[in-house]
Amino acid sequence: MLVILVGDQIVPSQKICQTCLLADQTGQPRWHQGQLRCGHALRKLTEAQPDQYECQMGFRVADIQ
Repeated sequence: MLVILVGDQIVPSQKICQTCLLADQTGQPRWHQGQLRCGHALRKLTEAQPDQYECQMGFRVADIQ
């Protein structure tokens, strides 16, 4: 599940991405085969952290299970 990290809050991606011009037609981030197509991967500080990305709009996106 993709979520947006805003400060110390976790926000569902639907709340942010539905108004983004880079989102897909359903208002979701462009996610394909485990990669965020509308952003780039960020380096993990620890292996326990979920995969994180920075979208082109500047939001931090996390892939949580």
